[in-house]
Amino acid sequence: GANENINGLIRQYFPKGSSFENITNQQIQYVQHKLNNRPRKKLGFLSPIEFLSLNLIKQKVAFVT
Repeated sequence: GANENINGLIRQYFPKGSSFENITNQQIQYVQHKLNNRPRKKLGFLSPIEFLSLNLIKQKVAFVT
């Protein structure tokens, strides 16, 4: 499921068998940023942040009208 999918995506940056002892926080944050900004089919090929932003805008508009 979802856990296996995200593990596969992480492995694109840190191949299986890689040592995590020398990975910096900066490297982890870079991968985190890349994965969180990756378009998702489930979200209409928007990134999670784009999807959230659009939905918040729609909700605000709905409350105003």
